[in-house]
Amino acid sequence: MVENAVTRIKDTKRYLRKQTLHTILEQFDAEIMNLSNADRKAKYDKMKEDPFSFFRGSAYLFYYDVTNIPFFYHTPEDKPTWIMGDLHFDNFSAFQNEEGDIVFDVDDFDEGYLGSYLYDVLRMVVSIRLFAAQQGFNEKERDALVERFAKSYYKQIKKFTKDKEDPVTTRFTVDNTKSAIKKALKKLEERKATHELDKQTTVDENGNRVFDREHTKLDPVSDNEWKEINEVWEQYIQSVAEESLQHEDHYEIKDIVKKSGAGIGSTGLKRFYILIEGTHDKEHEDDVILEAKEARTPVPAYFFPYDEQFWTAHKHQGERVIVTQQAMHHMADPYLGYFTMQNRDFYVRERSPYEKDLKEKHLQEYDDVDKTLKTMGEIAAKIHSRADGDIENHILDYHSENEILKAIGDDKEGFIKELQLWSKFYKERVEQDHELFNEWLDEYFDFETAE
Repeated sequence: MVENAVTRIKDTKRYLRKQTLHTILEQFDAEIMNLSNADRKAKYDKMKEDPFSFFRGSAYLFYYDVTNIPFFYHTPEDKPTWIMGDLHFDNFSAFQNEEGDIVFDVDDFDEGYLGSYLYDVLRMVVSIRLFAAQQGFNEKERDALVERFAKSYYKQIKKFTKDKEDPVTTRFTVDNTKSAIKKALKKLEERKATHELDKQTTVDENGNRVFDREHTKLDPVSDNEWKEINEVWEQYIQSVAEESLQHEDHYEIKDIVKKSGAGIGSTGLKRFYILIEGTHDKEHEDDVILEAKEARTPVPAYFFPYDEQFWTAHKHQGERVIVTQQAMHHMADPYLGYFTMQNRDFYVRERSPYEKDLKEKHLQEYDDVDKTLKTMGEIAAKIHSRADGDIENHILDYHSENEILKAIGDDKEGFIKELQLWSKFYKERVEQDHELFNEWLDEYFDFETAE
């Protein structure tokens, strides 16, 4: 009798959680994102692979859960931080910044929004647990890696509040990083300026540089898409920051393609590569590849308190994404801009030849991951910290790092303990949800009819 009751309890809990998964997946992927069955299949194929991939593709489930759990160390609602919205281990990379330096930093701003800094930190520490488990580290080591990130974050926040360092000038380069990050930065320094052009384009029989549709994952655009992008291109040019604006000939469109194979959370969003003329100096070698990507309402917005002032200031989703990037990098990609096409908002940025992710083979040893997370903690603190320049430009009218430090206070150990406890609990929840997700796919989602 007792055994039957225990089985019934377990089955009921699994059923209820699976129903929650079903409701959220249907609401966001089917209703809000309006993904086709083919796009859902592409997304779910990636999410099936492992718990970390599932976590990356289900940010809405994370926010559904985390916004209903009380935590210490939140900042007040009236003192939010500009957050990345999807901070996780894989959203850091090496690239060339706007001053020409090769740096390591965050690289994805699609979910940028205003809210408590703690949501970024909570999402990051769960990803650390999932990544560490994937790499074969034991529970004690995972605890220590979460602690490393949290300590590094807290220490860097304190440095900013005491004006020992400035978030505007703080850079993570080959000179002040170690291990996997240093290796990625060194490799990137060897790249040629024409790397992306060589990789994505070719010179046709008429001597014109065009996208290489034959040997890349680049698809042709329709005649209508070509015409529509050209028609709205003036919108983009007018949105470029005045100090970065070049002569109009610089932005002349030479070729356009569609990009497929996007990241997990971006599946189904329209994405174009646009080849422009550049500065006419070196016969096609100075052509520039821009990426125009569709921007939607950020996932956190569906779960955070409604902020009328935010939406009045950021009605265009593409504009919101580039303001997030400007707020977090403190310098602007000179090609950042936005436009609207077919009632869809897009943002534009340069497809830089200098960009490189960390390699998993350089993150096999505990010491390598430990050193990497130390830097990631410092970067997370940097992107959350506001500088005087941001205040002058009305991004926020206070220093977020001061509010974050007030929220944590002198209780560094309590802060670390809460992050360790939470990340362990939610990492296990993600693994269970991943199992339920695969069951749900078999029961509810018919891959055979996906087109």
